[in-house]
Parts: sequence; C-alpha cells; structure tokens
Amino acid sequence: MRIVIAGAGAVGTHLAKLLSMENQDIILMDTDKEKLNFSGSNLEMMTMTASCTSLKDLNEVDVEDADLFIAVTPDESVNITACMLAANMGAKKTFARIDNYEYLLPKNKEFFKKLGIGSMVYPEMLAAKEIVSALKRPWVRQWVELCDGAIILVGVKVRDNSELVNKHLYELGKENKKFHIVAIKRNNTTIIPSGNHQILSGDIVFFTTTKDNVEELPKITGKAKFEVKNVMIMGGSRIAIRTCQYLPDSTNIKLLEVDKEKSYQLLEKLPKNVTVYHNDGRNAEFLLQEGISDIDAFVAVTGNSEANILACMAAKRYGVRKTVAEVENMDYISMAENLDIGSIINKKLITVNNIYRFLLSADVSNVKSLTIANADVAEIIARPNSRITKKEVKKIVLPKDVTLGGLIRNGEPMMIDGDTLIEPYDHVVVFCLDDTLREAEKFFN
Repeated sequence: MRIVIAGAGAVGTHLAKLLSMENQDIILMDTDKEKLNFSGSNLEMMTMTASCTSLKDLNEVDVEDADLFIAVTPDESVNITACMLAANMGAKKTFARIDNYEYLLPKNKEFFKKLGIGSMVYPEMLAAKEIVSALKRPWVRQWVELCDGAIILVGVKVRDNSELVNKHLYELGKENKKFHIVAIKRNNTTIIPSGNHQILSGDIVFFTTTKDNVEELPKITGKAKFEVKNVMIMGGSRIAIRTCQYLPDSTNIKLLEVDKEKSYQLLEKLPKNVTVYHNDGRNAEFLLQEGISDIDAFVAVTGNSEANILACMAAKRYGVRKTVAEVENMDYISMAENLDIGSIINKKLITVNNIYRFLLSADVSNVKSLTIANADVAEIIARPNSRITKKEVKKIVLPKDVTLGGLIRNGEPMMIDGDTLIEPYDHVVVFCLDDTLREAEKFFN
C-alpha cells in the first residue's frame, strides 16, 4: 500500500517509522530538509523536501497513486488544504490532524467529506480522554482496550504490599488462566518474561485479561481502588478545557492558570463545577492554602514538560494519590516514569496510536503499535496453514522477545496458556519488543 505522509515532526516521523517496518510503501515529505535526515537508520521509506500545499510537489510524489494521504504538520489549515488537494488529485483516502473540535461534530462530517477530507484527529481531545480514563481508574498506569474491548491491556506499578512481589511467574498457578503477564518494565528495561522471571517491588507489570477478570487485578497488585472526586489541574490549555468538560459534573475541579487574562477567558468556557485560580501549581504556599492534602488527583498540562513533572512530584509529596503529567519531550518520558510521577500523557504518541487504529479499520495493517514500554502490541489474525496453528503454543518456538497475550475466537475472549492450540482466523494479541514484530508476523501468515 502506498502512503504519503506530510509533516516530518514527531507524529509524522514516528508514524512513518512504524509503517515502514510493515513493508508499506511510505513517502515522507516536509519543507525542512533537516527533519528528513535519517542517516544511519535502516528505514525503508522515501523522503522528499517539498510543500504539501504545492500542486507541483504533490505531483512529484505521485499523490494520485496514493492509497492514503496523511497530513500531520503543526498547522491545521495546511493539513486541511493538503488533504483537499490530494483528494482532488486522486488520493484514495485522506487523514488530517486538526485543532478545532467543531470540525469533528457529526453534523459537519458530510461537509468535510465533500471537500475530500476522509478522517480527522484532534490530539488535545484524545489526550483529555486519556486523562479522564486515568482518573476513572487511578490504580492503573496504562489501560488499553484491544480487540474492540474484549481484551484489556493493563500496566500497574507493583509495591511491597502486592502478593506478586518476589514471586516467579511459574508460581502464579491458576490465576494465570485469568490474566497473562506480557511484559515487565524494570527501570528503563522492558522484559518479555518467561516462567523463571521474578516480579520485584517497583516493577511496572503489564497484564492482558478479559473484561470479566480485570477487577481482580487491584487486589493481586496491592492497589486500593478509590473514587476521584477532587481534582486540581495546572495549566489552562486546550487539554485542560477538554478534561474539565469530559469529567463528571459531580467532580470538584480547581484549575490554576498563571496568565491573568487567560484565567478570565477560561471562566466563560468551563463548566460550573470548575473554579479558576490565577496562580502557579508550583507555589507551595498557595497549594497548602487551597487544601492540596484533600485533593484526590493532580493533573499538570502546561506546555512545559519540566514544570509538569516538578509539579506532580510536589503534589505527591503533599499526599495526592494520583498524578498525571503531560510530557511532550520524548527524552523525558523514561525519567518521569522513574520519578514515580503516575500516568504520563504524550499527545504525539496518542495521535500516532489513533491513526494506527484508523489504518487498522482501513485494512492497511492488522498490526498496531501502542508504544508502551518500548514494545509493540499487535492484533494478528492466524491464517489457515500458518505455523502458529500447527501445534500447541508450548511446542512452538517463538522469537525470544515475543509473547501471546490472549485471543478472540468466534467473538469470545480467552487467555492463552501452553496447551492452547490456536485455530485459523483467531484474533491473537501479540506483545513483542520493537525489532521482533516482523519476525512474529511470519508465524501467522
């Protein structure tokens, strides 16, 4: 499949890398030549210094032969214009990154379709929904619904009080039928575990399980479930506004904004359950005065990754049980996890994952990377006569850094153990480290 991506920023580059690993025909275009310099990498893609709103440049990348045109530059108007041009020049499907929620309203869908814009993604809206999900399940570090929600991937940081601590995976016995440990993140290293691996305090453990059994995980991991009723949000960004709108009306929200003019503007946009303060979330005296010790969750979504991390660290010291930090600087993500911040939000990665889901539904690929713990999660269909269907799982020698997390058979989810025989057309959840995804796919084709 031929895919043209306009915009070699963090979103476009990450998406192009993932798709190039799946043997798609990728052309990445940008006006900045430096952004297209991938020397030393083994990426199989074409790059072109070009403008996505230039008819001449679009002709040069043969946009009329594109199965999919994706515009993810930082400028919404450029993305909209590029998709309109690409569609009218013959591109089969188009996808635009936008900054305006109004464009996504159902009443406007037909309007944009006529213009040639097939699908759109609003990163701030996706980030807000992720934050609300994190506050809904405060015991979870990561929550991803796979196979249309039939199988759940849950990342949890285990503490000393967890019954899993110091246990080897082979000791877990019957519980393993209800969940499967697909990965362990220890410091900055991700492990695809075998039965001999031991779970240590401080590990982030990734489980796959079914919806029926997911509620057993808090008990196993030593996590207390609690309801988030009082929330403090630092930063009056678009993510903050959307988060306030998506949280239940019964939630008591305090929003802090350092810009006085902006704090007045926010009053007109936010629901009645939000109180806006003109102050800084790193002001210790103010936090104590406003009862930080009674806050259930602290969310930092300013445009400054360092400020968000520091504010969440301070909130933790004051006893806030759940913190969420927006960390857009990719280099800081591992550091933030090691500092025990809580949930990390990165709208670039969330946007890439959303586009991947779109590609999945468009039959471009049956693999989607979730960029969790430096690993990929894939939903792969077992084809008739493929190697994976020939014998029980325990008799198949899979690549070292690959594990099977569960499967859907005739619409029913089930966990996989050594005695499972995978059947043709089973939808299998595969968890693997980055460089083994292609090897894993060979077993299913």
